[in-house]
Amino acid sequence: MNAKVAGNKSLIKGSIAVGFSAILWGFDGVVLTPQLFRLDPLYVVFVLHLVPFLIMNLFLWREYRFLRLMTTQDLVFFLLVSLFGGAIGTLAIVKALFLLNFNNLSIVVLLQKLQPVFAITLAHLLLREPLRKNFLLYASMAIIGGYFLTFEFSLPDFQTGSNTALAALLAIVAAFSFGSSTVFSKKVVTNYHFVTSTFYRYGFTSLIMLVVMLLFGNLGDFFQTSQREWFFIFLIGITTGSGAIFLYYYGLRKVKAIVATISELLFPISAVLFDFLINGTRLSVIQWLAAAVMVFAIIKLNKNQS
Repeated sequence: MNAKVAGNKSLIKGSIAVGFSAILWGFDGVVLTPQLFRLDPLYVVFVLHLVPFLIMNLFLWREYRFLRLMTTQDLVFFLLVSLFGGAIGTLAIVKALFLLNFNNLSIVVLLQKLQPVFAITLAHLLLREPLRKNFLLYASMAIIGGYFLTFEFSLPDFQTGSNTALAALLAIVAAFSFGSSTVFSKKVVTNYHFVTSTFYRYGFTSLIMLVVMLLFGNLGDFFQTSQREWFFIFLIGITTGSGAIFLYYYGLRKVKAIVATISELLFPISAVLFDFLINGTRLSVIQWLAAAVMVFAIIKLNKNQS
């Protein structure tokens, strides 16, 4: 009985941790990151990783001892996680939000939840994990639901100057990138604690984005960032950034994948709610139905694969 009670407590703690981190991400996408709209997306992604990493160094400087213990394979997969999950994925989602001028943010957030489709597919191709029954059925349902969520009964239009189609494409790129990062993470998560993994993910992403900034960005943006923008950068860094990731991985250790998936749905649900309360954005009946189909398919995908 004691073991059962302990297991239930662990399940509750894990679900709350994952769910709360998901709500933080929903709040960030609708409320916090839009406050940085005046800045270049490359610079935003760079400082949103650099600032939390510098803060981590104040408390986690002992994590550097693992550098001399890492194999070449460890370094490669840490870099892949940072490249896809940190640099490309975050840049795609930030650019998508900026393109929409913070209208229809719910669509971008919901499309990002296609991540499991790519994660399961890549795990099959790269890690030789078997595909479970009805994978193609539910993956197709999720993708079709994502299409109707974005365009309803219309065809994509790239000629009218509307950024919705491009933002939707970037959201799917983000979903692919985060899904890839999940697969690559499986190669390092068994050897390193989640604190160590988060520390190096932010560190390597900061290095990658520094190179990108030197090649394509403008480091002069540091001096053009207002005090108000610095406030939001630090706020995001310690709350919806590294803070939410630490909370997410803490919860992930205590619950099964399907429970985490259901808890993570608070991310799009909270984003839709915040988008309505703050921006007055409403989804049509067709979009609500499409979102429901997509969420249902993603839950079934995770349940079957688990």
